[in-house]
Amino acid sequence: MRRTPLAFLNLISERTRLIVAIAGVAFAVLLVFMNLGFLGSLALTASQLYSRMNAQIFLISPRTLEISTSKPFPRDRLNQVAGLEGVERVMPLYVGYQQWRNPETRRTRSMFVYGFNPTDPVWTMPELNQPETLAILRQPDTVLIDRFSRPEFGPQTTGVETESSRRRVTIGGQYTLGGGFAADGTMIVSDQNFRRLFAPRPLTSIDLGLIQLQPGANVERVKKAVRARLPQDVLVMTQPEIIDREETFWIATTSIGFIFGMGVVVSFIVGTVIVYQILSTDIASHLPEYATLKAMGYRSRFLFGVVLQEAVILAIMGYIPGYIISIGLYGLTRTATNNALPMAMNMGRAIFVLLLTIAMCSVSGLISVRKVIKADPAEVFS
Repeated sequence: MRRTPLAFLNLISERTRLIVAIAGVAFAVLLVFMNLGFLGSLALTASQLYSRMNAQIFLISPRTLEISTSKPFPRDRLNQVAGLEGVERVMPLYVGYQQWRNPETRRTRSMFVYGFNPTDPVWTMPELNQPETLAILRQPDTVLIDRFSRPEFGPQTTGVETESSRRRVTIGGQYTLGGGFAADGTMIVSDQNFRRLFAPRPLTSIDLGLIQLQPGANVERVKKAVRARLPQDVLVMTQPEIIDREETFWIATTSIGFIFGMGVVVSFIVGTVIVYQILSTDIASHLPEYATLKAMGYRSRFLFGVVLQEAVILAIMGYIPGYIISIGLYGLTRTATNNALPMAMNMGRAIFVLLLTIAMCSVSGLISVRKVIKADPAEVFS
């Protein structure tokens, strides 16, 4: 025989209450999605820089927390490992902050700078390996600016002239990278232009050492050889290791990661409380019906299942609008940050939040179902 959908009918018996419940669950889902989105963009922006570098092993100073706070170390460390078996090429990278002047408003704003030798294939991005682009980089006082740089930096089209830390520079082109949470804008220059911008800093002090391996070389074996050759004033890491180090810093060390992680926890608690209030009110209004079912011989397990079904139905009905709104807010965030924060929905996150929503509503159901289990037909109808 076809069973009566008791849980569903209980929910739709009060349409206003149902709408409020769906809105509450959707709000909690939205909060979880947004906090996870920001956490995800933290990890992605931390990894995208190194994933776009043409190297398998990296050298950094032990005092470096993450790329924007890098501490220089001697370039000789790269030269010491250049002849090791399996090493194809060693390449220095220079980083630092410059005060970029908006040519229209004349206001200055901090911009992150990458400097490299144009003869070195540092980047995997095709637009930075074009001969015409490399020729532009070699021109004195010429920079490439990131398309994801904030509009507050002013016009960013090719040929625009402005100042960077009181030195006249010209925008020679653009590229696509993004600065994430560390910078509102980035630019790339040649090592010689980097020396001019950051004088009197010498090029013998570098911020990141890139080691490109020969095809087929064993990364771990070469890493051990590099580690054995160098003193302890540098760290030797593979690409996955340095990405993991950067992600750990932003997510586990900074207040940004803590805030968004705590936001997920708070959202879960808020959603649990909202659903509990809804289910508790629904149970209270239908308590005589539940008591009647108990008097008819239905066991507590059946009533327990009805309440849990209501919780799961609420979870799914609230998840759908929360998911749709989150996709829209992800797009709005990317637009507002000029694509600097790569927030995007993925299948793993969508499934995780769905399961989290079901768990959230189930916890609420487990708490509120006690009223049904303890309901005594004799007391209810007395």
